[in-house]
Amino acid sequence: MKITDVKTMVVENEAPYIGGKYFLFLQIETDEGIVGLGEKVTGSSFNASNWKDFKSQIELIHETCRAFVIGENPFDIEKIWQNAYGSRHDYRHPSLHYTSVLSAIEVGLWDIVGKAANQPIYNLLGGQVHDKLRAYAYMPRGYQESPERAGEIALQLLEEGNSACKLDPFPPLHPGPRDISLEEIGAAARIFEGIRNAVGDKMEVGIGTHGQLTTYSAIRVANALEEFRPFWFEEPVSPENVDEMARVAAHTSIPIATGERLVTKYEFAEVIEKGAASIIQLDVGQCGGILESKKIAAIAETHYAMIAPHMYCGPVIASAAIQLDTCSPNFLIQEANQGPLHKTIFKEPLVFENGYIIPPTGPGLGIELDMDVVNAHLVE
Repeated sequence: MKITDVKTMVVENEAPYIGGKYFLFLQIETDEGIVGLGEKVTGSSFNASNWKDFKSQIELIHETCRAFVIGENPFDIEKIWQNAYGSRHDYRHPSLHYTSVLSAIEVGLWDIVGKAANQPIYNLLGGQVHDKLRAYAYMPRGYQESPERAGEIALQLLEEGNSACKLDPFPPLHPGPRDISLEEIGAAARIFEGIRNAVGDKMEVGIGTHGQLTTYSAIRVANALEEFRPFWFEEPVSPENVDEMARVAAHTSIPIATGERLVTKYEFAEVIEKGAASIIQLDVGQCGGILESKKIAAIAETHYAMIAPHMYCGPVIASAAIQLDTCSPNFLIQEANQGPLHKTIFKEPLVFENGYIIPPTGPGLGIELDMDVVNAHLVE
């Protein structure tokens, strides 16, 4: 089997634009008629009013495929990945921009292999470990109005079948390390107290801060919130300095989580080996793809760390994350951010019910685009 062509599609998302205003899909074509689906994660970078501002991302996909993909056997995933990653001096040092292209291609290759073998991808990576996948999402807006309101929202989530959620107690998002005042810390503590009063220990609640705290502020926040037993403290400091994140981890019993802005096994290995995090939030669509994610999960497993993959993306990469989760023994929980289009763009939608995701059983990614829906949202 040979890869004959790679095509891209830009699909405009529906409000509230969860996963980005535009989705960028790939179709990898073969000489045997099997087509693999991939997706280049766009996220907030694709929230511009005009998709043409991001044509460079599309061209990078095609340039990479011309150089390393077209004409190759789609089963040679490792060889294609290594050549694309390491052949060029400028590409070897990883970045979210380029590894998201690698991830998109790699996911499409796995989709082809799964379809050719008539097996879901997870069956080709060790088989199914989990029959259903625990899921979580951000707590809906309104929780900052009062501790009582936070408790009401948490109780509603619990009654809907959810066993975990996440909140960001320190908005708005700040671009650099900042001090968190004692007043802000106190307000966050009261929100957590309101949640615990409402749901007790029946719901896990993670802290998300998007890496915007200084080290000393992160330690102060952790000490203040520790009594409420948070699920994790996500990116307490910016991920560039692993030693500082490890310093935060050493000062608290709250598990540290990170990974959505890290790429390849090399960056994750440092975080894990230095004890900077014990919950690894790799993003299948950005860190290098399904096989790279499986390697990262294995490194985490040897250090008794768990994976809780990041999911702020379109529906194709969401499907790829589900394949990884299903075959990973150290899977903890899956972020599950879905917008309206996620629920209609496949002929058989991904199943999210009662706080769990049910893995699809079809070959490859287990999904098939509904082209009527795609064409209705297709950008020029």
